[in-house]
Amino acid sequence: MGGADQMKLTTKGRYAVTAMLDLALHAGERPVSLAEISTRQEISLSYLEQLFSRLRRNGLVTSTRGPGGGYRVARPLAAVAVAEIIGAVNESVDATQCAGRENCHSHGRCLTHDLWEGLSEQIEEFLSGVSLQDLIDRQRVKSVSARQDRVLLERRSIEGGTASGTGGATGTTAGMF
Repeated sequence: MGGADQMKLTTKGRYAVTAMLDLALHAGERPVSLAEISTRQEISLSYLEQLFSRLRRNGLVTSTRGPGGGYRVARPLAAVAVAEIIGAVNESVDATQCAGRENCHSHGRCLTHDLWEGLSEQIEEFLSGVSLQDLIDRQRVKSVSARQDRVLLERRSIEGGTASGTGGATGTTAGMF
């Protein structure tokens, strides 16, 4: 895991994993709209559109347009690794100061470069071994998801049902990255 292809894990990678996990948890008979994910996870709809454009291009999700449209995970959940989701939105995890370029010190590598590069490799290996199914199988994830669903239902009842769950695959995100 060396070279210039490394970047620090930012909000983009974290939000992509969160949104994919939400999608996996709520997969069912119909596609899941981005508006639903946006409400449950408190991620802006426009940001989700950007992320899902990349996830779709990388074959992690499929989209359905029109009324009742939205997204589905494209493969079995056990076959989608967290590292793959992060990579699909052009992120990876890198603990080095120099993004692996070995120019962290004024004359090249810093004293601790190998330490941080080794940590980056361990994180990558760990995230490659964790699938969406692994996350769903965790009781704590199920508890958090159930709480988020209750909050969403409460909001809808307070608003008189105005949160209609629209905002599926719009196709308006070309060129946003």
